[in-house]
Formats: sequence, structure tokens, C-alpha cells
Amino acid sequence: MGFDGGMKPGRPRKPLNLTPEEREMLERVARQRKAEVAEVLRARIVLSAAAGATNAEVARELGVSRPTVGIWRERFRTRRLEGLGDLPRAGAPRTIQDEAVARIVQKTLHSKPRGSTHWSTRQMAKEAGVSHDTVSRIWHAFGLQPHRQEHFTLSTDPLFVDKVRDVVGLYMSPPQNAVVFCMDEKSQIQALERSQPVLPMDMGRAERHTHDYFRHGTLSLFAALEVATGKVLGQCHANHSHKEFLAFLKRIEDAVPIGLSIHAVLDNYATHKTPAVVRWLARHPRWQMHFIPTYSSWLNQVERFFAELTRRCLRRSNFLSVSQLRDAIRDYLAAHNQDPKPFRWTASADLILGKVAHLCGELS
Repeated sequence: MGFDGGMKPGRPRKPLNLTPEEREMLERVARQRKAEVAEVLRARIVLSAAAGATNAEVARELGVSRPTVGIWRERFRTRRLEGLGDLPRAGAPRTIQDEAVARIVQKTLHSKPRGSTHWSTRQMAKEAGVSHDTVSRIWHAFGLQPHRQEHFTLSTDPLFVDKVRDVVGLYMSPPQNAVVFCMDEKSQIQALERSQPVLPMDMGRAERHTHDYFRHGTLSLFAALEVATGKVLGQCHANHSHKEFLAFLKRIEDAVPIGLSIHAVLDNYATHKTPAVVRWLARHPRWQMHFIPTYSSWLNQVERFFAELTRRCLRRSNFLSVSQLRDAIRDYLAAHNQDPKPFRWTASADLILGKVAHLCGELS
């Protein structure tokens, strides 16, 4: 028995060479989170095979059988990208060739129509000389969505790296004999009354309400999410100055047992750093404040709680007064704390910093 483990040599594999356009398309499909599982798997099979892996190695890596790898490897070798689609069905043969598909994808990625910020299916169809249904199918196959746009903001904090490592370290490896809170204020929550009664949900019909409303005042919610348990301490106030923030700190101080240190993750809002707050913290040495980088609210877990509060309690409610709004928030807090569940943080500091570095590379 040799170093090959006794395996018999298989038939020689025919080389699988990718053009730059094919590689770009396959990598794009393989990265798509919302693509069909089968499409992603086929793209990954071809990419691994083109990198020189054997069918057995690809099968082990992707958790599929060797015959499956062989089928899709050969279909791509003989039919290229067309071969990775569904098996042929009865009907008219495909009229658009791979070169035309590649041109549509490249034009979608690297150009814009005159006078517009992005392509529509009909604009691209007119430009490419195909039907808009064909353009739609090509865009779907390669995960292209010109109509969508996502937002990002890069922090300019000079201590960004240190702060990310500090906060993520608290989440993934909390200190002993300590409580970690994520704190923030959800300010200017409006008590909105719809101008017409809400029409309730019925069979085959969603709940309906008017878009216009009457304002009955605002309040601010101070909240502290306990990272380990998911429990939330909250206080509603008419304002959100340093006085209300100090009152909230004192409530947390009273709620946490003596002997435990308190670590608070919070943003750089001026209210959190006033001289009065600094003096109070100096008199309470068990407190340690961990400020997230600027423009990095995603790093504060209490923002997840605020999003759930808005979605499940505030957005569809009808409030005739601020007191009704306050009661609704208190009821939501009480219900949440009856069965709290912590958010599971999985992104390491290295992973986050790597993504930020990649984004900076794209910008440069």
C-alpha cells in the first residue's frame, strides 16, 4: 500500500479552465446569501474543481457524493454556465448564448443607463436586444439587484480597532464577578394617534391604518440590556439630559448586587460624559465604561432590543397620550423580562476588522 491509501488511480480528469468572466460570475453566485442552495452548491463545485481539487476532495469539502461532483464538473466542462442550470425541459431551445449573458452581466455591473442611476429590466432589454423576462432571469441567476441599495458608514474614530476589540471581548469573554450592560437612550418616541380608526385584520385582508396622525407628545426610554441574560432595565423620562442619565445609572447601581463590578457599553453621546457623570463614576469605582467607536451603533446590542420594541410594540400602535405610550413600553418590558433571551454574538474582532479592511480596500 502506498501513500495514496491503497486507492486505485481513477480516469484522468480533463482540465477545467475558467475565463475571468466565468470565475467572477461563479464567485458572485457562491457568495449570494439568498440564492438557491442548489445554485450555490454547483458554483462551489466548479470553483473547487477548477482550483485543481479532485472529485473526492470536492465531495468531502462540500458534503456531497463523488458522482454528484462528477456530473456538475462534466456539465460545466461541456456546456459552461448554461450547464449549471436546471435540466432541459420540453420546449423551445435557449436562444441567448453565453457570450450575450456575459455581456448583460458585465454591463449591469460596470455601466449605467444615460440619465439614470441604475438599470431596469426594460432598459437593459432594449440595450441588449432581448426580452425583459430574459434580463430578469439572468439577473436572478447571478444575484444582481440593480434596484436595491444598501447603506454603510465607516467610523473615523482614531481608536476604532482598540474599541472594537474591547467591546467584542466583553461579549465573547465576559470578566468574572461582573455584569455587562449595553446601554443607550431611545429618544423622542412619539405618541401618535391615527387620524382614523384602525381597521382590524380579517380573512384575506391585512390590518389597515391611515398614514396621517396626530401628535400627543414624546418621551425617551433609557434602557440597559444585560448581555448574559437578555433582561432589560428601562426607565421612561420626558427628557434625556445628564440628569435623567444619572438617575438611570443610580437605578442600575441599586439593582446590581454588591461585590459585582459593572461594565457598561455605550455610545459617545455628550450626556454620557458630562462633568456630573464623571464625578459620579469616580465615586463608584466598580463601574467601567466602554465607549463604542463613532458611527458604530451596530456594536451596541441594546440597539437590537430597540428595533424589536419598535417592530412589535410601537410602529402599529395608536396612542392618545404620552401616558398611554409609557404604559405600553412598560408592558412590553415586563413581558420581555418574563422570558428574556440574550442575543448570541458570533462575530470575532478579527472578523469585524477584516470586513472593515475589505470595505476600505474597495473604497480606495
